[in-house]
Amino acid sequence: MTSKNILILCGGGGTEHEVSLVSANFFQNILEENKEYAIHKVTIEKDSTRTYQDGRKCELRRAGEIVIEGNETIQIDFAIPVIHGPPGESGEIPAVFELMNLPYFGSTHETSTICFNKITTKLWLESLNIPVTPYVYLTEYDEANILKLKDFFKIHKNIFLKASNQGSSVGCYPVGSESNLDSHLKKCFEFSPYVLAETSVVGRELEVSVYEYEGSIQVSDPGEIICPAGFYSYEEKYNNESQTQTLAKAENLSPEIIKKVKDYARRAFIGLKIRHLARIDFFLTSTGSIYLNEPNTFPGHTPISMFPMMLEGNGHNYRTFLDGIISKELNS
Repeated sequence: MTSKNILILCGGGGTEHEVSLVSANFFQNILEENKEYAIHKVTIEKDSTRTYQDGRKCELRRAGEIVIEGNETIQIDFAIPVIHGPPGESGEIPAVFELMNLPYFGSTHETSTICFNKITTKLWLESLNIPVTPYVYLTEYDEANILKLKDFFKIHKNIFLKASNQGSSVGCYPVGSESNLDSHLKKCFEFSPYVLAETSVVGRELEVSVYEYEGSIQVSDPGEIICPAGFYSYEEKYNNESQTQTLAKAENLSPEIIKKVKDYARRAFIGLKIRHLARIDFFLTSTGSIYLNEPNTFPGHTPISMFPMMLEGNGHNYRTFLDGIISKELNS
């Protein structure tokens, strides 16, 4: 039987470049268990060059071919864009694969673009009648938007400012003093053309894995992030000295809360037309209010990442999940 050539595309050169490389190793280890696959890993380096797994420079051509230095050509059958943040999760890489007519893992470019923008995500979730935290969005770093932000701050007191198009809490700042509004807003605009301001929610941070498995959509029970620092920043996520706990199954949740969280997650997955996989994050307040924070259309797959832990905790096997998606897309 002829092996299927599977491309793992990783790196990306963005703020989550190193995390992408770790996640790529996870996928490579899973895929190498299946002898029907020939794995070809390509890294988009920080200087935008492409490097094949043996160190040679390469290019990905429009017909879904890897062309390596020395004119070696490999025809790719299926691609896995293991890139967190731009240009993968933001939709550019899926769009390229679609132009190539190359089957790939993860959401389409349209869904990726919608979900990666925190503002458009809020608008879509509201239209689906899924509760989100109170927010305003800002389009320019100018006097009118600063005044708009100050008015919002006077009502909510403690807020978060978030660059609209970043992942892993990059360009995200908690603000508890009006004197910090201007400087943090300016920083956010350095990361994205739009900025989201939303009220800070005091409560529990819950996450669920939603994924397609053997022909049906599966939703795991909620896991939980317990962060003593109060803000699960990029550094807190990936620093070796982090005190944050990640629980694949949250404790002391009522059946009613679990049902609501899973229902909102399923509705978001279907309504936003997310494909194959997502980690969907929530806030739960002490009064029982639930807010959907954000969907992640290509969540991390590092040793501390919740998506694979919650999938396995839901009684499913990751290799079976991935093999099923690959088979489905190759035969569609």
